Amino acid sequence: MKIVVTGREGQVVRSLVERASLYPDVTLVTLGRPDFDLARPDTVFDAIHDAKPDLVVSAAAYTAVDQAEDEPELAYAINAAGAEAVAAAAARAGAPVVHLSTDYVFAGEGDTPYAEGDPTGPHGIYGQTKLAGEALVAQANGKHLILRTAWVYSPFGKNFVKTMLHLAASRDSLSVVSDQWGNPTSAIDIADGILHAANRLRTDPQFDAFGIYHLAGTGSTNWSTFARAIFQASRDEQGPFAEVKDILTSDYPTKARRPLNSRLSTEKFHAVFGWKAPSWEQSTLSTVKRLLQPSEG
Repeated sequence: MKIVVTGREGQVVRSLVERASLYPDVTLVTLGRPDFDLARPDTVFDAIHDAKPDLVVSAAAYTAVDQAEDEPELAYAINAAGAEAVAAAAARAGAPVVHLSTDYVFAGEGDTPYAEGDPTGPHGIYGQTKLAGEALVAQANGKHLILRTAWVYSPFGKNFVKTMLHLAASRDSLSVVSDQWGNPTSAIDIADGILHAANRLRTDPQFDAFGIYHLAGTGSTNWSTFARAIFQASRDEQGPFAEVKDILTSDYPTKARRPLNSRLSTEKFHAVFGWKAPSWEQSTLSTVKRLLQPSEG
């Protein structure tokens, strides 16, 4: 099975490259600039056509949440029009598309996990362009899995876990928001979930449950409790540690408004594909242990 992935440096892409190596029957190809550029649809069609995929994973995206408020046209070009081009190119190649989306498509009201069919209502440009991308992907390729995920971290790139460990190396205490709730999600787990779904698509030609799914870490928490779990795991491994002080979102203003509740229910993905991510605590521990190894980070 040949899986073509858009992007080369993102956390999920790098995790897919690593985890796909465990599947001897999977060939994974990554596409990136300058030959592949989501802002230039002609390069998207040519690159995917030339790669001859069995499945396309649409992972590349504009993810600078605050910066998107100042660059709405670019964010739309990549997250909506670019995603549509990827899905259309996959359809032209006769391949399903797995498209990654975000918890930021929701308004963040209430205190219970969102199901896939719940009303959306993104506040910021990033969430709005990702939601637009979902609709365009679905229109462009009937064989689509749109996977919403959240609070992504990994041993790769920039993310909350790495930032906390870095800051703790030079500070005794840190102030972290306590009133935003969601699912911390390991990019390694996202990669495993995607590869599991890809295998289902490969072995079940009659699969017809295409649509939107939530793929996120099992369980939910807030940012400050997440930070404490990171530091406890680090302390147990003789790594950096800091005291965490709770603050409110209003104490830490950002250009883009974040949802206070972006918990995602993953029961639909589990029911259809028979796969569920480990608990966020377990995956956080695994990631921290790996990052504290001298060769990681």
